[in-house]
Amino acid sequence: MSVEDQQSGEDLDQEFDAVPGPSDAGPEPDVDDDAEPGSSPAPVPTGPPTGVMSAERLAIKALESKLLGGERKLRRREVAAGAGVSILSARKVWRALGFPNFNDEDVAFTERDQAALSRILDLVRAGLLTEEAAISVTRSIGQMTDRMVVWQIEALVEDMVSEQGIPDAVARKQLVGRLPSLVDSLEEILVYSYRRQLNAGIQRLAVRAEAGLQASEEGREGDEDDSPLPLARAVGFADLVSYTSLSRRMNEKTLAQLVQRFENKCAEIISVGGGRLVKTVGDEVLYIAETPAAGAEISLALAQAFTEDEILPQCRVSMVWGRILSRLGDIYGPTVNLAARLTTLAQPGTVLVDAMTAAALGQDDRFVLVPQKSENVRGFGEIHPVMLARGRGKGLVLD
Repeated sequence: MSVEDQQSGEDLDQEFDAVPGPSDAGPEPDVDDDAEPGSSPAPVPTGPPTGVMSAERLAIKALESKLLGGERKLRRREVAAGAGVSILSARKVWRALGFPNFNDEDVAFTERDQAALSRILDLVRAGLLTEEAAISVTRSIGQMTDRMVVWQIEALVEDMVSEQGIPDAVARKQLVGRLPSLVDSLEEILVYSYRRQLNAGIQRLAVRAEAGLQASEEGREGDEDDSPLPLARAVGFADLVSYTSLSRRMNEKTLAQLVQRFENKCAEIISVGGGRLVKTVGDEVLYIAETPAAGAEISLALAQAFTEDEILPQCRVSMVWGRILSRLGDIYGPTVNLAARLTTLAQPGTVLVDAMTAAALGQDDRFVLVPQKSENVRGFGEIHPVMLARGRGKGLVLD
């Protein structure tokens, strides 16, 4: 990493908001020694004695110490110096992790922060990662854990509101007392899941990548728009019908339950089918699978599940077998764009594929393919959609 230091001209506009301690308390109230006997005493504050933290603040401080590995004692220059790197390079890592800016006076870090910074830098120093790769990997950790933490907090708060019948604001305060008993277990599950997911990702993205490309050659001439892209995948979209009008008629709680039910059901079906849920955007999910057949099974299962659901509306589904670029946890390329366009053409409760995908599935008797009328699609010209339906077999079996 760079060894240039950046001095006081840095643009720092966010300051650390420390939890007040005894030294932050105001002066002691004056006592009138000359007051006449029997006179009314001055009002006594109802809060904790001056210089003493409330039980709530003590709980927050104890939780922070547990999560950060100790009390905040270090400033940013001390952490950078301890890791043997400039402020500029340290800030690159901290920004990748999603930390706010701190200035030289902020006592914002612990020894664990210094150890983590050193660990990231050591990967670069040892030549295991380039600086660019280290920042990208670090950013993936920061962004994913940020979303994960928000998700977990909201899930716990929602559960407390539902089970205890308390207001949302009260549940958020009480969560501070509940978390210490959960942190270690959640951390263990996180590490366990990371290793399992990393192994699965290696299989998908490295070991079986060449086989997928070979399978995608059939029916292609080599000059398609997605030909230079490195991965062959079935790309699918599922889009809830009438979501916008439904959301306008729902209160916040009901809408949250609808969205959560939609995402949970999609995640379950995609996982059972051996695919991966790439992302959820409101009323739509984007998913991928390694083969056309796996993508087709997932797509049909999604369409059927929402047709049979008594609460959720039907969904439109599309699936395209082609080549993609995978970056930053997302996917890109003409295959993705075509699948998105096909979703808007599908009727509620149905699955549409393109002609190339239909050809790849044509010899599989588990599927029935029904050609639809040609459509002019922006960016693709005339395309020939095909409706995918269930043939022989039961399809995906959900427990």
